[in-house]
Amino acid sequence: MRTLVYLSLGSNVGDRVGNLKTAVDQLEALGRVTAVSSFYETEPVEFTAQPWFLNCAVALKTDNTPQKLLAGILEIEKKMGRQRDGQQKGPRILDIDIVLFGDVVVATDGLTIPHPAMHQRRFVLEPLAEIAPEAFHPVLKLTVRELRDALPAGQAVRKKATER
Repeated sequence: MRTLVYLSLGSNVGDRVGNLKTAVDQLEALGRVTAVSSFYETEPVEFTAQPWFLNCAVALKTDNTPQKLLAGILEIEKKMGRQRDGQQKGPRILDIDIVLFGDVVVATDGLTIPHPAMHQRRFVLEPLAEIAPEAFHPVLKLTVRELRDALPAGQAVRKKATER
């Protein structure tokens, strides 16, 4: 049975647009991409001494379990040159996070779904609200639009005029 999953993608190293487009193409191996948001330029959060990110949200229908999807995502990141031995939250060619996995809740050492910080991150919620404003957070019991609208001011996020 196919599950509708929402992913957050980001890149701030190299050809950011190319990195995101390639990642979206690679995700087709894990399911069927049904929607891709616009690309958004976003200010780094936490570790701010780095280039701005380009972010987007992707809707993916998959037959994979959350754990198998994560393994596939990590393989895509690795193939594209992502190295996880550097500074956490630092610059990266590609970062793909599972934000929502249907109404599934997962809490293991290596995987937490819904993403534990999604409700605090405009760079996740703004693109996601573009493609899935009514997607529902199964723990907080709010829609993506409601989560986005509840964010405090700050976290610069602006839609980038580019072809996807």
